[in-house]
Amino acid sequence: MGSWRRDCFNIHAAIVVLLLLHRINGDGGLKNESQWRPHELGGCDLFAGSWVFDETYPLYNSTVCPFLREQFDCQKNGRPDQAYLRYRWQPTDCYLPRFNARDFMRRFTGKRILFVGDSLGLNQWQSLTRMLHAAVPEAQYSVTVNKPLYIFEFPEYQLTITMQWNQFMVDLDNEPIGRVLKLDSIKGGDLWKGNDLLIFDSWHWWFYKPPNQPWDYIQVTNVTFKDMDRIRAFTIALQTWAEWVDSNVNPTNTRVFFQGISPSHYHARDWGRNSSSGNCNGETEPLKGSKSPMPRSQGIDIVKDVFNRMTNPTYFLDISLLSELRPDGHPSTYTDPQHKGGDCTHWCIAGVPDTWNQLLYSIIVRLEDFEDLQDSDR
Repeated sequence: MGSWRRDCFNIHAAIVVLLLLHRINGDGGLKNESQWRPHELGGCDLFAGSWVFDETYPLYNSTVCPFLREQFDCQKNGRPDQAYLRYRWQPTDCYLPRFNARDFMRRFTGKRILFVGDSLGLNQWQSLTRMLHAAVPEAQYSVTVNKPLYIFEFPEYQLTITMQWNQFMVDLDNEPIGRVLKLDSIKGGDLWKGNDLLIFDSWHWWFYKPPNQPWDYIQVTNVTFKDMDRIRAFTIALQTWAEWVDSNVNPTNTRVFFQGISPSHYHARDWGRNSSSGNCNGETEPLKGSKSPMPRSQGIDIVKDVFNRMTNPTYFLDISLLSELRPDGHPSTYTDPQHKGGDCTHWCIAGVPDTWNQLLYSIIVRLEDFEDLQDSDR
């Protein structure tokens, strides 16, 4: 118990330091990088750690969920092993509290949460709605799909959790010449305004090639290209998004998170396996230790660099390491009941995205607790 209390003290002390640093540098780019590092708590990085076996997991039974998408429901699709469900993320130097769904709903009663991004954002949205529903199964709810929107509502709590499919965050318009991806334009941001919590993600779709890429041309400052370096395109779009957040979001009312880079596991050699399938198929347990053998994604440093020049506090949910250690967490052939798929990009639910939401919740709690402390001192 003494160790737990020391951890909590360190966590709150570090949040004070981080937010004071933000206030000191709040008129421009934060040289101390505190905007995207709220997870570093008293010398403890919540995103640095390892997976430990825990018999009390998973947090819920996914097979009885009436609204879980088939592609994520690995157990219902016939996955025979269950050990992958029983791992808990353990930061190296501190305690990560268990997800408290009822407390989450209390904090967000009367509020709106919006996920914006691709199918990895949909993965996280499905995880969060399932975690909350499992805690209050008696509560009335509704699920409405009106693409590109997926809307989950708890009327009793006046809580709405929406997912907007918008994999680039910038505009993709139909023009006479074809589909044009406009890297410096966000006309659809009105939907993002007025939400209490925004969680964005964008990465995987930037690297699709014909015939799967959903655009024909790329446009920047009215100059149109047939193609360009995809890393450069992603960087320009992310800068456009950052400018929109700085200009349109009131940080007093809205918290903004970026999901981070979720890895795929299609090449077993990347994590030191001599797998007969060559990918995630047949993986049944996490990689051991707290270091990833996989190549570091360029996207991580791009996101951090852009965040470091933003004026509004925006938080990087850096899920890369903990997810890289989980080649066992993907649906693989259990993405459908016929076992015809081979999905090593998305994640089983229950599974890894639950930890993403646990970390999201933990950071929000600590930020709110500090703000309450500030208010009481005034």
